[in-house]
Amino acid sequence: MSVAEEIKRLHELHQAGALSDQEFAAAKARLLNDQPSQGAGISDDITRLRRSRTDRWLGGVCGGLGRVTGVDSWIWRLLFVLFVCTFGFGLAIYILLWIFVPEDELIGQ
Repeated sequence: MSVAEEIKRLHELHQAGALSDQEFAAAKARLLNDQPSQGAGISDDITRLRRSRTDRWLGGVCGGLGRVTGVDSWIWRLLFVLFVCTFGFGLAIYILLWIFVPEDELIGQ
């Protein structure tokens, strides 16, 4: 939902009496101040994706996905295993990510 649509929805709630003047003003200010810049979102997450050097079993792909998405890395590992067992393409996706996703840089370098 875009910012304009969310503000319109807040205005409708305010007009219907579901929000007081103070609640409407606070929600509108929070919405305008907390919105990421235009174009931010999934593409920013993809550019931040790095294979983990610390949370890894094989290539660090699941550790990196866990850090970017906020989902525990063991859940990503489970998903890849399930995709390998059921559909067969989980291993191919993992190998492609291992090849094309860069590894974390060492802080000491």
